Amino acid sequence: MLKGKSVLCLLDLSKEEIEKFLNLSFTMKEDVYSNNVPRTLEGKRVALIFEKPSTRTRVSTESAISMLGGHALILSKSDIQLSRGEPIEDTARVLGRIVNGIGARVLSHESLLKLRDYSSLPVVNLLSNLSHPLQALADFMTIKEKFGTYDKPIAFIGDGKDNVAFSLMAFVAKMGLEMRIGTPKDLRPKDNLWKLIEETAEDTGAIIEFFDDPYEAIRGSYVVYTDVWVSMGEEEIGEKKKELLRPYKVTKDLMRYASTKAIFMHCLPAVRGEEVDSDVIDGKQSVVWDQAENRLYSAMSVFSLIV
Repeated sequence: MLKGKSVLCLLDLSKEEIEKFLNLSFTMKEDVYSNNVPRTLEGKRVALIFEKPSTRTRVSTESAISMLGGHALILSKSDIQLSRGEPIEDTARVLGRIVNGIGARVLSHESLLKLRDYSSLPVVNLLSNLSHPLQALADFMTIKEKFGTYDKPIAFIGDGKDNVAFSLMAFVAKMGLEMRIGTPKDLRPKDNLWKLIEETAEDTGAIIEFFDDPYEAIRGSYVVYTDVWVSMGEEEIGEKKKELLRPYKVTKDLMRYASTKAIFMHCLPAVRGEEVDSDVIDGKQSVVWDQAENRLYSAMSVFSLIV
């Protein structure tokens, strides 16, 4: 039973729960294309809090709730009293009396825990500094669409501490898959986070390996994934990160070391010429627009099942 459950990090979910979300994502896509979407959120209100700017998450989540018959209340930080220093615990208590669920895109993962604990509502992580679970669900939905299975080696090239990279690792660890990460030693996950991934992977037989050499990481992979090098809020260390990551740009030459059937993925927004060359992200192997569309169906699935 998933009603009332929060989705803050994929490590918090069971393999069966992840599969349930993914299976419904495919069903929701069929329902949208056949114009037969179930009104599972009829009469329900969902507060969507955005502390950070958003394109794909904002559009997909608001659309998902509306298409399911619910009402989305869009709350940017400047719209509500958080901007004047109200404790997030107080905001959560108020929302808990008025709405049926919360989605939040936050600066600190801790804010999601407080929203969940003080509202007593199901809370969905729409992106935090730790993870981006709806993105990972849409990503593996896309992978299965392209290959008929999730079980294909995936390579992530770039910042190994990245919240998207962590979510991909969490999915792989939970589902017993294989992932290779090309990243500098200084940008590998923190020890406490890696311990969580490692323990989960040991239980499922997942293989997650790190490589200093991006060419070694990508060799034979069916999925090549990257993300921006400098995330929102990292501007002060931006130049240092760019210098570290310069050898990890995804180029056509690098893609040649992947499988001939390999696809290229990026959660967007992208900086062409920085983490990826234009001829890769705009080339025939790129599936980034499929990923972006599938964000709608992963949002529909999650909110439909938990709110």
